[in-house]
Amino acid sequence: MKNRIAILTALVVLVALLAIGTVSAADTSDDRTITASGTGSVIGTPDRAQISLAVETENVDVKAAQAENAAIMTKVMDALKAAGIPRDALKTTGYTIYPVYDDIRFPAQKIKAYHVTNTLTVTLHDVSRTGEVIDIGVANGINQANSIQFLLSDEQAQVIRTEALKEATARAAADAQTVATALGVNITAVKTVDVGQGYTPVLFQNYAKNDMASGSAPTPIQPGEVTVTASVTVTYLIR
Repeated sequence: MKNRIAILTALVVLVALLAIGTVSAADTSDDRTITASGTGSVIGTPDRAQISLAVETENVDVKAAQAENAAIMTKVMDALKAAGIPRDALKTTGYTIYPVYDDIRFPAQKIKAYHVTNTLTVTLHDVSRTGEVIDIGVANGINQANSIQFLLSDEQAQVIRTEALKEATARAAADAQTVATALGVNITAVKTVDVGQGYTPVLFQNYAKNDMASGSAPTPIQPGEVTVTASVTVTYLIR
């Protein structure tokens, strides 16, 4: 009996302690707050470019199509390296082989040739050389142009994002102060801050085969600008 009473007493004490803890935690929600959000946008100039170029060949003999393709792409890559483009800036990003059928419908179709496409992506740290790279590629056998991507390096993106965050924080603070003044209260401290992911776009420039340089005039390329955005949500304590 004494053991049972002792156990019951311990349970009552434990329940009481839990209840006290719950009430104490709930008391912290009585803070008076104002929550405000802000967005900042900063314009930057891309300092990286990725150019996608390809060589397409076709032959009734698949091995001949491959060999011709390889010879042209090797010539292109050698020319780019000779122009000072680093080897690690050249990357094969696609290689396809598929049959080309005659015009007779299935099931009487016959393979009349094999089509081989080898895609090369060139990454530039100097975007001013974008047109030059295209011209070198065309002069040495590139016959398919896919796209150019203009983007920010990690370092440049971080610098611009920092400025965007400062702008976003200032806007949130201004909005919160406006509301506090209208309500006749004072902001005393910051309770929480939530930083959004923001947005750093990649600019694309597509160009068709007939847009590529066919003469001696250099290909003009304008990288444009990107707008980096950032957002914050701040909860302020007031009294």
